[in-house]
Amino acid sequence: MNIPFLGNWRKKRGRARGVAVFFEGGTDASAVAQLLSECELLRSQAEDAGVELDDSAASLEALDQVVPRWRDDEEILPWLGNDAGLYLGTVIVRTVPGAAWEIWPNGHPVVRLSSGRELDVVADGHTWASTGAPELSHVYAEVAEV
Repeated sequence: MNIPFLGNWRKKRGRARGVAVFFEGGTDASAVAQLLSECELLRSQAEDAGVELDDSAASLEALDQVVPRWRDDEEILPWLGNDAGLYLGTVIVRTVPGAAWEIWPNGHPVVRLSSGRELDVVADGHTWASTGAPELSHVYAEVAEV
């Protein structure tokens, strides 16, 4: 879709990056985790490439091997970056003992490790979608060793 004023706005301000999650205080953590794990665009792209996203470390390795056809599409790139980061976070939360989603007051989701370290997985996802580095599997390996 070509919207002339939007192109000019982006040139001045850059692409929007990130995701925000807001919920009522009584929302259960598992419901938030479920919401963050959806990653529909990434799952669709992976399926088209023959990769099954089963929330495992092996699926991160498989994603790292997918040919990045999305890098030429300015409309998809930021959304795919969000999804890649949220998927990385989902795998970490589900497989690394003590890891959990933390939502900052501004709505930004991060993964908090048992050590207290916070990972901005959405930023990692954007960098991966744009450049391929750091590989998602390498971020996971670094965290899983802790």
